[in-house]
Amino acid sequence: MKPPSPPDPSLLSLNTATVRAQWTMPQIVDALVRHGIRGIAPWRDQVAQAGLMDTARRIRDAGLAVTCYCRGGMFTATDAAGLRAARDDNRRAVDEALALGARCLVLVVGGLPKDSKGAPASRDLGGARGMVRDGIGALLDYAKPAGMPLAIEPLHPMFAADRACVNTLAQANDLCDELAPGEGPALGVIVDVYHVWWDPCLEREIARAGAAQRLLDYHLCDWLVPTKDMLNDRGMMGDGVIELARIRGWMEAAGYRGAHEVEIFSERWWKVPGDDVLATCKARYAGAC
Repeated sequence: MKPPSPPDPSLLSLNTATVRAQWTMPQIVDALVRHGIRGIAPWRDQVAQAGLMDTARRIRDAGLAVTCYCRGGMFTATDAAGLRAARDDNRRAVDEALALGARCLVLVVGGLPKDSKGAPASRDLGGARGMVRDGIGALLDYAKPAGMPLAIEPLHPMFAADRACVNTLAQANDLCDELAPGEGPALGVIVDVYHVWWDPCLEREIARAGAAQRLLDYHLCDWLVPTKDMLNDRGMMGDGVIELARIRGWMEAAGYRGAHEVEIFSERWWKVPGDDVLATCKARYAGAC
């Protein structure tokens, strides 16, 4: 494939987890305006701390696009009460995403059911995936009439037990085919390079999602070698081994024209002044993505 042209700076978005240690939500909004970054992807805990309506107003007044809202999901549970609690929390997440004007609600689906201490209470991975399927289907019945697209984010297999038992883009596409066939963006997928870069079927599955108009968001960072912490050691774009330009080319060939969202969970980058982080994100986006 011919290398794609340089990325469009107007598509750059910041996932607020990238600077969660440095700034509050109001400070993040102000910084994005200062740096000329036009997209934002807030996390629920940061929004709750700042206040939902205040955050929505600040984002609107700043002229920022809410490229996604993080997150719903966590559909698995050990009993009926836990499943009901997950259902209710996911409905609140949909309502919050609507209030913020988000383009989609991210679904990190959950792993094996956990006990009250957070330890796995089951080894039944197939059963967990069944709970996820049922949970997404029920949430779709709530979100679709409200006009909030749901975006399944497959996570790297190392998270299968803990955070997400949907681990490939093929699995996410299969769920969309089963639960929302022919319905386009009502239920779609997120391509996060950290989680899917290794997949030998990635190009094919991106094309499959694009053909069905299911590519709802695109997340950027890099995979470091060695990776010292599977959750909080993501790399800045260009510091690792992911072929970022190639994957972007696949996304664009599949018809994706949405945001390019930087999401870096990193103990290293959380210690860097926020303005330096944003400046580096802009430079690496232009030169490495």
